[in-house]
Amino acid sequence: MLSLIRPAVVSMAFFTLLLGLAYPLLMTGIGQAAFPRQANGSLVLEGGKVVGSELVGQNFAQPQYLHPRPSAAGAEGYDASASSGSNLGPLNPDLAEQVAERADALRAEGVKGTIPADAVTASGSGLDPDVSPQYALLQAERIATARGVDPAQVRALLQSHVEGRTFGVLGQPRVNVLMTNLALDARFPPPTP
Repeated sequence: MLSLIRPAVVSMAFFTLLLGLAYPLLMTGIGQAAFPRQANGSLVLEGGKVVGSELVGQNFAQPQYLHPRPSAAGAEGYDASASSGSNLGPLNPDLAEQVAERADALRAEGVKGTIPADAVTASGSGLDPDVSPQYALLQAERIATARGVDPAQVRALLQSHVEGRTFGVLGQPRVNVLMTNLALDARFPPPTP
């Protein structure tokens, strides 16, 4: 019996050290050496202060800002400790009600025409940092009005922040909400109350 237990315990200890300690440390070291900014969360600094991450969505509700995709993460949304989608299927009446409410809210803001899906549905994580170019451009009029600038200037800034597909083939074109809002503040400072 001992002849069977000893190799099992040694194997378990060996693979625990190899795969539970050595491999993660090696991957962390490679990540820190090759991609230090990304490995540390792609944090965005403004005036020496962390204002967010390029990889994690946050809520911008004021009219002068580009609004993010709706979030189902946590009770109030945008809670990174409760990251998740709504898990509502396409035939679920609760999802249909949420989509209708969000579409009505956008129309109340003055949005006309077709509303893209990412404007009314939460992402799988609930913390998507990007919106589609179509959704970003739908918000140009509201942002321009709130900042007191020409809508064409806001549209041009939004267009300049469209990122293409990764490696030219992966994903869809997108606009990073945080980075675009920082650019809006730099180019068209919001009016002070």
